[in-house]
Amino acid sequence: MRALRALRSLRFAIVLTAAWVVTATPGAQDRKTLDLILDTYVRDGFVYYRALKIDRAKLDSYVAQLGLIAPDKLSRDERLAFWLNAYNALVLRTVVDHYPIQARSKEYPPKSIRQIPGAFERLSHRVGGSSLTLDQIEQNILPDFHDPRVYLALGRGAVGGGRLRSEAFTPERLEAQLTEVANECATRPECIHIDRENNKVSVSAIFSWREKDFTSAYAGTVSSVFSNRSPIERAVIGLVGPKLLTIEKDFLDKNTFQLAYAPFDWTLNDLTGRGGR
Repeated sequence: MRALRALRSLRFAIVLTAAWVVTATPGAQDRKTLDLILDTYVRDGFVYYRALKIDRAKLDSYVAQLGLIAPDKLSRDERLAFWLNAYNALVLRTVVDHYPIQARSKEYPPKSIRQIPGAFERLSHRVGGSSLTLDQIEQNILPDFHDPRVYLALGRGAVGGGRLRSEAFTPERLEAQLTEVANECATRPECIHIDRENNKVSVSAIFSWREKDFTSAYAGTVSSVFSNRSPIERAVIGLVGPKLLTIEKDFLDKNTFQLAYAPFDWTLNDLTGRGGR
């Protein structure tokens, strides 16, 4: 009889645990943990990876909690903030797990995250109750939010990625944070570089990777002056144009420039050894 009661208690505990796993939601405390990590180890998009590897307990704890969250039970902004934070935290974890990164291919910079086999397309992580790769988060989940600014919010562990913020994304400030991300694009040469002397504009390869998303959101927002331009060219102008300097806007308005994608810079965004810790 005691054995039967013990078995029933065990089954009840398992049911409770399972129910908790699928209903857990990211709270302010979880974001506070990520905030602390980012505020401590991130400076202007670069990361003190060596120091983070030494003191990785908080990051490991945060990543472990990601698998217990049920995103479908969250509001739209809560879900988006969750996935952006999860992606950036998983990139940090991927780098830290392999730091210092060993060069394996001449195709990428020596210490690049791309030197980690399958970093984006094969290494899976437990997130939101599923096993997902970084590529699956970017290509299968983020498009559902219909906001291409999110692709500029992904640090990707690379100089050419979005500038990794020193704070977590929050549902309360998400729109303001994504607006800042888009505005930063106009000021970062990794995102757009206007060469007036040579009549050229080079933009991040991210625009080509997510061309459909950007054109859908921004191609129709520009002046008819650019009607002869391709949809993605109009989208780039629509996104960054409002935040450019007057002299840069005047240059674009002449509509004689050549636009090209710049090679993506996969150099690791590592602050270690750059006068930091």
